[in-house]
Amino acid sequence: MKQAFRLTPVLAALGLAAGLACAAGAQAQSIKIAVVGPTTGPVTQYGAMVREGVDTAVERINAAGGIDGKKLETVVIDDGCEPKQGPVAANRVVNDEIGFVVGHVCSGATIAAADVYNNEGVVMVTPSATSPALTDGKNYEFIFRTIGRDDQQGPAAAKFVLEKIKPKTVAVLHDKQSYGQGIATAVRDNLEKGGVKVVMFEGINAGDSDYSAVITKLKSNNVDFVYYGGYHPEMGLLLRQAHEQGVNAKFMGPEGVGNPDINAIAGDAVEGMLLTLPADFTQNPANAEIVKAFEAKKRNAGGAFQLTAYAATQVIAEGIKGAGSTDPTKVAEYLHANSFDTPIGKTSWNKQGDLNDFEFQVFTWHKDGSKTAFK
Repeated sequence: MKQAFRLTPVLAALGLAAGLACAAGAQAQSIKIAVVGPTTGPVTQYGAMVREGVDTAVERINAAGGIDGKKLETVVIDDGCEPKQGPVAANRVVNDEIGFVVGHVCSGATIAAADVYNNEGVVMVTPSATSPALTDGKNYEFIFRTIGRDDQQGPAAAKFVLEKIKPKTVAVLHDKQSYGQGIATAVRDNLEKGGVKVVMFEGINAGDSDYSAVITKLKSNNVDFVYYGGYHPEMGLLLRQAHEQGVNAKFMGPEGVGNPDINAIAGDAVEGMLLTLPADFTQNPANAEIVKAFEAKKRNAGGAFQLTAYAATQVIAEGIKGAGSTDPTKVAEYLHANSFDTPIGKTSWNKQGDLNDFEFQVFTWHKDGSKTAFK
């Protein structure tokens, strides 16, 4: 029998040190970015849009050599678009020692998670959360957006309605949530400033299947224009049920209703729906190569959040490179101090992490799932 080998304390310590060095070396080969948003629930499509943008950016950055030889690695985390799940997802990011986040997707979940990231020193760039409540009065250092706010989108929608639609009687509906109610309020206030009478301002319950009560009110008030703040499942039902009950009003919503799945819900009633979306950045010739990269993977660069998510990933990568560090504190400082050429244009932020400039456009939605910019 061979003599048993005994591990002395010195050898054990050396072995542990070597193991830790190997582990650290392996870990240093990649830089993790958490991609947080809904992978379950009724609005998973918005999470998919964001992931398409992130994945395309990561693939192009890694193909170009990564950041100082280190590749980017994504970690997908689900929050279900639920405010109560926002902090849960954020704490998972912190516990996994990930310093950078693209997300969250929905405003409610993003607002709920933001304190965790800012307190723990994690850079978060949301490509889709538009609620002003995310940043107003918070003095965050680590929270950024690559999309405009509802108080930019709402006035743009109201201006369009006042100048192009010129309705007689308006109803403004919302889903009672941070995003939907916030933008609905902005639209209502700007319409009233413009002299348009808003005869209804009401919340509906997201997830209900029957909105006949509110539709009856639309009919009794002779409403000829309806603005809805919320997401596509409820907008689709409102459109279909209003059409079935003979309501001929024009409907409009924010980017949250711009999902191809609305067509299956609303049917032919979706034709002509108006909505505000980020400008169609795919039409910028400077983005031609990026658009080709999306197409090569059978992804849609022209969706609501693909290019804003691409931009979010890009600024994180350029922030790390520019700061010369993966320390989120240094990266956040670099982001605040600089501007970046991204697919959504020249990107820079004010002190609270909101974009200095962002363009929303009005589109007409069609029953085949396509959209055209309103001329």
